[in-house]
Amino acid sequence: MDNFIVSARKYRPATFDMVVGQDTITTTLKNAIRNNHLAQAYLFCGPRGVGKTTCARIFAKTINCSDTGPDGEACDKCESCLSFNSQASFNIHELDGASNNSVDDIRNLTDQVRIPPQIGKFSVYIIDEVHMLSASAFNAFLKTLEEPPAHAIFILATTEKHKIIPTILSRCQIFDFNRINVDDIVNRLSWVAGNEEVIAEHEALHVIATKADGAMRDALSIFDQIVSFSGKKITYGDVISNLNVLDYEYYFRITTSALEGSVSSVLLTYNEILNKGFDGYNFMAGLNNHMRDLLVSRDEATVKLLETSPSIRQRYREQAVSAPLSFLYEALEIGSQCMLTFKSSKNQRLHVELALMRMCNTGGEKTSEESKKKAELQPGDADKPIKQSPPSSAPPTFQTASVSQSRIEAPEKKAPPADGIEKKISIKNIVSGTRTDISSVSEPEIAAVREQPLKEFSEEELYDAWNSFALAIKEESPRISVTLSAVTPELLPDKTVILKLDNSALKEAFDHNFRARLEHHLRDTLMNGSVKLQTTVEATERGDILYSVDQKFNHLASKNPALKELKKTFNLDFE
Repeated sequence: MDNFIVSARKYRPATFDMVVGQDTITTTLKNAIRNNHLAQAYLFCGPRGVGKTTCARIFAKTINCSDTGPDGEACDKCESCLSFNSQASFNIHELDGASNNSVDDIRNLTDQVRIPPQIGKFSVYIIDEVHMLSASAFNAFLKTLEEPPAHAIFILATTEKHKIIPTILSRCQIFDFNRINVDDIVNRLSWVAGNEEVIAEHEALHVIATKADGAMRDALSIFDQIVSFSGKKITYGDVISNLNVLDYEYYFRITTSALEGSVSSVLLTYNEILNKGFDGYNFMAGLNNHMRDLLVSRDEATVKLLETSPSIRQRYREQAVSAPLSFLYEALEIGSQCMLTFKSSKNQRLHVELALMRMCNTGGEKTSEESKKKAELQPGDADKPIKQSPPSSAPPTFQTASVSQSRIEAPEKKAPPADGIEKKISIKNIVSGTRTDISSVSEPEIAAVREQPLKEFSEEELYDAWNSFALAIKEESPRISVTLSAVTPELLPDKTVILKLDNSALKEAFDHNFRARLEHHLRDTLMNGSVKLQTTVEATERGDILYSVDQKFNHLASKNPALKELKKTFNLDFE
């Protein structure tokens, strides 16, 4: 039985051209070798599994090759290359920074650096995870790193560049390795699958590449795991079941149900997801990514940001057409807030369900508004004039009172609008004083409207209208908003509303900026043009408030004279 070699080792790149996703770095290194511009120290940094150590080995092999090709690649035929391929090269030394992190280890290294190479031109020292060296070891390494022998080259590799002291960084040429994108990983996995005679679905390889998070080594390890599970044929279903990845279909279903406002459908789908063993937090993270992908799918310029297969990408574009932009923004905000407070929630399932219900409410409202607009604005309707309803004998009320200009006798007749649409004037707005374009309406007509029956309202309706105004100005003026929320307005029989404020300065500020607005808001909301707002100052009640410690003590001493004797006897003072 042959020994099995994992794909991450079996298909490890042996030349610069085989390295995936790091074209800029490999081109720079090949040019340096071709032009003989080699530095004494290099620092390769970046995420795990992106080719740092692999590039260091290829670089060490190539600079010692005695017959380097015109493209900057090693020949794989000379003595140095053959010894490297058989792992018997004495010119390349690999050290682990985690287990050789003391000052004594660095001293042994500096002593070893003095020995010239047996075969080839350079002795290359590859120190992996160099950030694990201690501070004293770094300092002991400085002199050798800056001025090594002519035959010595150091290649340092790390995943945490920020942990390396600046004096080391300043002595190295730094190469930042990037995460490998999904398409490059998929192409590499397809090539490996072909060599291994494995039939793999394109969507399945995309899931593996996405799960690898930009690391080729992780992708190859996952590929081996899936092959062990499903054999020589890898399907999308096998991958998502083995890797415990939630199917895209669930996110599409939940989004469709949310857009329709179907709370029951969303909750049943979420229950199905939980029954499959998925965590609510990971589900919410996936749903946020789904909303983000829908958002970028709305524009041709940003579709390329989708890291999915072409078939899934087409489904995103189709659903993005039916998802309003405002819904996607609010869904992302709801989902992000849910994730922030998920860990601290006592009932995490209910926490996620509430977020889904809010999304349904948002989606249902947007869909309803759009359908109404489509029903009202049919093609060609904009060119048709608005039909005037015949005058009614019943007296108008504020619920339905709307009089067009054609029914009001204006002092002088005006030409009809160019667009053929006659504007309407709301009597409710005229009475409340919120409209200024009433030059064509005579004063007797307005007075007649004011004399008509007005809608009665209760104190509860007054409080609701009052609190809605306080909430509306919260960002504009937090102080006034808090003041209005804290006080209870007093309603007189003649529909006059009394607001009692703490001091004259607050009253002056309120009267100047908000009194007229609040009065108009109450008239519009309560549908009663006779509502008036008056502000007063409660000087008597505020006069009893005790501010300083002396006032508080004197107040208590007036009720209990023994406190003064106690203070005098023990020579007490205030804190």
